[in-house]
Amino acid sequence: MHAAARPLAETSRPVQRVLLVHNRYRRGAPAGEDNAFDQEVDMLRNAGIEVDMYLRSNDEVRESNPVAAAAIAFGMAHSRRTVRDLRAIIARFQPEVVHFHNTFPLITASGYLACREAGVPVVQTLHNYRILCSEASLYRDGATCNLCSPSSHFNAVRYGCYRSRVASFFVARTLESQWRSGVFANHVDRYIALTEFAAQRFAAAGIGRERISIKPNFTRYVPEPGDGGGGYVLFAGKLQAQKGLGTLLRAWRRLAQVPLRIVGTGPLDSELRAQAAEQRLNIEFLGMRPRHETIQLMRGAAALVLPSEWYEGFPLVVSEAYASGTPIVASRIGGLPELVREGVTGVLFEPGNADALAESVEALWGRRAELAPMRRACRAVFDAELSEGRNLEMLLGIYARVKPYSRPTAET
Repeated sequence: MHAAARPLAETSRPVQRVLLVHNRYRRGAPAGEDNAFDQEVDMLRNAGIEVDMYLRSNDEVRESNPVAAAAIAFGMAHSRRTVRDLRAIIARFQPEVVHFHNTFPLITASGYLACREAGVPVVQTLHNYRILCSEASLYRDGATCNLCSPSSHFNAVRYGCYRSRVASFFVARTLESQWRSGVFANHVDRYIALTEFAAQRFAAAGIGRERISIKPNFTRYVPEPGDGGGGYVLFAGKLQAQKGLGTLLRAWRRLAQVPLRIVGTGPLDSELRAQAAEQRLNIEFLGMRPRHETIQLMRGAAALVLPSEWYEGFPLVVSEAYASGTPIVASRIGGLPELVREGVTGVLFEPGNADALAESVEALWGRRAELAPMRRACRAVFDAELSEGRNLEMLLGIYARVKPYSRPTAET
């Protein structure tokens, strides 16, 4: 967890006005990206930075209306509304940096054009793998998938990775066109990846590694570290296949003596509850909980289990667990080995291996009364690398690096 941003002492006066751009997910399907965005907005404002926002929401999309769905599909490559709206905001607000987060599907990468013609530098956070993968996860049919490339997204259409083959065709066509025309390679001044693993994936696709900074997610909720005395292990996240929930339940067949509490909901909610009840597993499903309640559960947990089977970005629960002084049992995949330091802040196991997960949990559970040094190490990592203050320093350092750039006027 290291950021490629220069310390503020080496930069000129921090930027004073930042325009943040984000396409929110549906209100009924909360996403970590939305939480990360909201925290970043608050962080900048608390630091005295003047912030304006351009927001769209997937709640605007009426999927039951075929005409509206078709309009979204045809507009994925270029949104006239986005260009028009951003031109107006830039002219009024005069931002020194425009920072994009999620742009799919309503804002689109065409928002970069308005910034280019106004000479405002562009920063883009890569929360997921959307510019590499139509489904955004590099995950398909229960396993990681690397079949598509910037020059060809045929397999996304073949397998209907984004909802259906028809929908996948429009996403794939847009991605191929944007890579071919140099949108991702040339129209962004600075990218932010969440881990070195992710940075290397994007660099391999054609984005210069020197143009990618690493800045992790953080949490604004900073509790007193807990003692892990609640008598349970915790999972907190969306209940979907790539999170490794099937492996988690198989592991708990061996862990009758270890209570597991699951916070969250998702597509697998009903199925997982039924399996756990049928097999009489020592699991309690708590559903969605307010963030402050989840943090309290973190403090009491002997460990947080993170059995993901896809290339996670930077789960916010990592920051929250470390703030709470809670060790993590995580799968050895993607960027997670960067986030969980074996034997120091947690334990790693092979993804999809239920026996290895059970053994890792048993190892920590069996000596949970002796984990005070590990819990202190978790909080030390949070204080040094994942706090709001450190994150602000990283972000302003990134902004300062692109601030001197002037962009040529581009044809629209």
